[in-house]
Amino acid sequence: MWLRLFFLLLYFLLLFLLARIFEAVVWYETGSFSTQLVDPVSLSYKKLKTILETRGLGYSGLAEKRDVSELVEKSGELTHGELYSAMKKETEQTEAGDSSSTNFSGEMHFYELVEDTKDGIWLVQVIAQDRDALLTQSNWGKMVQKVSQFGIRTGTFNCSNDHRSCIRRGWQRSTLIMAVPQTSASKGKVMLREYDGRRIETEHIFRWMTSHVSQRIKTLHRTEQLKEEWRSDPAHPVKMFLFARLSQPPTFFSSLSVKFTGRIDFIFVDIRHWDNHSSLSEIGVTHQSSAYILKMPEGIYRYGNSTGEFLSLFAMDTFLRSVQPEVNDLFVLSLVLINLLAWMDLFITQGATVKRFVVLIRTLGTYNSILLVSWLPVLALLQLPYLDALYGYSLKLLRYADTTMLASLVRADWTFYSSHPALFLSTYLAHGLLVDYFEKKRRCGPRSQEDSTTNLEWLASLWDWYTSYLLHPITSLQQIPSDHSDWDEDPNFLLERLAFPDLWLRPLVNTDYIKALPTWRFRSGAEGAGSDEEADKETDGSCSDSESSERDGGPRSRSSSAQDSSTLSDPAASGHHYGIGDLPSNRPPEHQPCDWSVWPCDVLHCSECVVCLENFLNEELLMGLPCGHAFHQQCIMVWLASSRHCCPVCRWPSYKKKQQRAKASSSDQHSLQG
Repeated sequence: MWLRLFFLLLYFLLLFLLARIFEAVVWYETGSFSTQLVDPVSLSYKKLKTILETRGLGYSGLAEKRDVSELVEKSGELTHGELYSAMKKETEQTEAGDSSSTNFSGEMHFYELVEDTKDGIWLVQVIAQDRDALLTQSNWGKMVQKVSQFGIRTGTFNCSNDHRSCIRRGWQRSTLIMAVPQTSASKGKVMLREYDGRRIETEHIFRWMTSHVSQRIKTLHRTEQLKEEWRSDPAHPVKMFLFARLSQPPTFFSSLSVKFTGRIDFIFVDIRHWDNHSSLSEIGVTHQSSAYILKMPEGIYRYGNSTGEFLSLFAMDTFLRSVQPEVNDLFVLSLVLINLLAWMDLFITQGATVKRFVVLIRTLGTYNSILLVSWLPVLALLQLPYLDALYGYSLKLLRYADTTMLASLVRADWTFYSSHPALFLSTYLAHGLLVDYFEKKRRCGPRSQEDSTTNLEWLASLWDWYTSYLLHPITSLQQIPSDHSDWDEDPNFLLERLAFPDLWLRPLVNTDYIKALPTWRFRSGAEGAGSDEEADKETDGSCSDSESSERDGGPRSRSSSAQDSSTLSDPAASGHHYGIGDLPSNRPPEHQPCDWSVWPCDVLHCSECVVCLENFLNEELLMGLPCGHAFHQQCIMVWLASSRHCCPVCRWPSYKKKQQRAKASSSDQHSLQG
């Protein structure tokens, strides 16, 4: 978890540094920063119209460039960053073509999206039965493209699909319907307005829409009204003021008033015929310039002076969401961060490709489930009236942080990478590959063999785990610790034994622990006296698998009796119970001395396998269990493979390490062997 978080924070730091590099490159090539102002007179007529369309101001009837540039200047200061963003957005819209529009299937579909949602503006083209549409397909496409950049959603209602609904609503002819929430409260009443103009040009329809949308914003014309609204109001602590010499506010400003209904009050101050200029000077506004001022209990903030604060819908929406977020904004942000954190597992995990994606899917499911479960108590706590003060203090701290220069840089980077998703994904992939490279270097030690498994090998082990989970879901989920961990401190074993006693249910245990059991070759004393060095090379007390048993099981003449599990004897079942100190044939025959130097230090010395009841012969492969008893490797493998995961002698679980063994019994064994 912490490793993923570290790499994700490192990635965000790299994105921040990369954005600063891009700014330096732009400054080196153009000699200007994105926050520097642009003189509208120096721009072409086409660029000026693009700026007006981005801000949502009508320019029909303005034939001269001077009039258009004055309108741009009246709506607000223009920066290099806003000019670049507007031109790029126009190019993208031209290449993308018509924007998406909803086709309503009937009355219920229209009611659910338009009248019941109540969180946005809709423009719906109603096509009467057996009639043509008011706008042609090409003009409707232009209209959709024009209004979609202000967050206005569009749709088409064909009365042929639901004729009764059109009759009930009075839609007898093809027309345009605009739906706008009227009240200042969240989820307020939605008013449907029908277009009554005679001209069906796109510009006239857009002007009709903006005039109705601007009616939602409170407009001030006198000093007394401004003083009244400028006073602190606990019911409406955050207010957004626009001071401009315009007849109505820009469309992007009016559209934001709908999106932030109930959170922020939007107020338009018309200063064309202002009577008291001193009141404006006290606020920091001049009579000749426009200003966007956010008034908060902590003070005032002039929007547009910091990096990335453009006069567009997306830029101001990002700023206002950071200053006055709602619960859904925080949830979406946490969802994005938690998924970026989970995707780091794809590069941190080493091994087969299939293993990486399986681990990724598991991590995504786990993290998203934890996120959803964690948000439930948070939502419940927010409903308590006792926490209103805590919520207010949290918003106060957030506003202090979001009005700093660093926060403006973060918002600018968010806007930049959101408009360039290919750059964001490519940098994330490059960062992930670097993480994968360093993880391989870091794990090139003891875990290199485990990480080098192929896709088929890992899928085979996954299938074994899955089948074990289907048969016995509780025990198969138990992770058997490695040989270097403290098995007795694992609480899963105790809980499993309490829930499923071995008297009436034998759970299927993951057999991966068999690979960690010690194996070695039995040596008689005659041949092993002078070959300690060779015996040490052949002794392997930490890693063994089933392939070694198949490879070395040939020398025994009685292997046929040991390979058949039905012929194996169960000493405990037959009534022969042995303790650690009284093993059968614990002392080897006198004519066959043993070389005990090749035996692991924690295995009891013996000369007979209690599974097949045969003496150990020279060069036979032996295997020891955690309890300290030794057997033929093939005999104990067949025993364990038949779901009897315990010692045939003492019934100690074969997958549970026995940390402490009585030293007295061990000394007794040595005395007997001597």
